[in-house]
Amino acid sequence: MPLTKEKLLTSVRKTFRMFLRLFPVLLGVMLISSLVIELIPTLIANGALGHGHFIDMLIADAIGSIAAAQPVISYLLAGELQKAGVDLYAVTTFIIAWVTVGFIPLPVEAMMLGWRFAAWRNLIAFIMAMIVAWLTVATLRV
Repeated sequence: MPLTKEKLLTSVRKTFRMFLRLFPVLLGVMLISSLVIELIPTLIANGALGHGHFIDMLIADAIGSIAAAQPVISYLLAGELQKAGVDLYAVTTFIIAWVTVGFIPLPVEAMMLGWRFAAWRNLIAFIMAMIVAWLTVATLRV
């Protein structure tokens, strides 16, 4: 089936309309995420972590889930967390949650994929972040 000029123009128009519809939400998500990213070191410096493996993993999972960002940033932040003495379980959970879970970008994901799917995906990723982090650190320590 050949791609005609008419089909191409129709696709471009639909894509542009979808982008215009999503742009305000995307902009809001990016602004809120950038604010949250700036708060994370402050939360950790104020003693949010250091309460035991499971509690630290849960807190790191929650902090990492708040904002979605690039993995490279999480690796740099994770290195700083380890230098500050944060447990490897919490650091690993933080990295996994940072990359896989995103509660702030949830509205954009829901607009594209539906609320039910987006909510379930984030909930499962939240739980799996702790499981995978525990398995990873346990494997490293064997």
